[in-house]
Amino acid sequence: MDYADALLKLGLSAFLGFIIGLERELRRKPLGLKTCLVISIISCLLTIVSIQAAYRLPSPDHIRMDPLRLAAQIISGIGFLGGGVILRRENDSIAGLTTAAMIWGAAGIGITVGAGFYIESIAGMLFLIISVEFIPLIMNAFGPRPLRQREIGLKVIVNDLQNVPTVMEEIQGMGIKVNNMKLKALDTGEHFIQLKLSVDQKLRTPDLYFAIHNITNVRGTEVESL
Repeated sequence: MDYADALLKLGLSAFLGFIIGLERELRRKPLGLKTCLVISIISCLLTIVSIQAAYRLPSPDHIRMDPLRLAAQIISGIGFLGGGVILRRENDSIAGLTTAAMIWGAAGIGITVGAGFYIESIAGMLFLIISVEFIPLIMNAFGPRPLRQREIGLKVIVNDLQNVPTVMEEIQGMGIKVNNMKLKALDTGEHFIQLKLSVDQKLRTPDLYFAIHNITNVRGTEVESL
């Protein structure tokens, strides 16, 4: 085995994994530096072992070992780790899909480096970061309107049932799209409304809270960024 080449692969894999992990760390996501480094480095190491074992271990003439057989199992196994960061919130929204994909991507980068494809691994990492960081910014600025919106969870308490349609009209009159609505009568005679809204990316959550809270007949307001 060329130990210098193996160290180069592990070092490059650690560097690329560090960049991926740093991006998630800056966004305060579950996949941090340590997790991403472990995934990238060990995926690279197992790929190196898999390739070297195929050529170094003795085997009968009628048996042919697949150099990347072990690496293929990494991709399958990493799904369990990715599944652990996918969460279902109380408002039925799903969170963590991008982080789970980044876990899979970090493993793929490690395998690519371990197999000796240095340029391809660097290019893959760059495209990965560009896709996650810069493409959304471009779509938010120039993309179709639905892509320039974000979802907000809203809970309001209205003092009387007959005022519910009026409150809903005022909310929609702000240019806000109502995606989902849930109504519930309270023991106090008031009515609880839970909404899932689509609002412009530029609309700040505190501004939305202030506007909703000042609607006549609204007795309580809670806003959550999804």
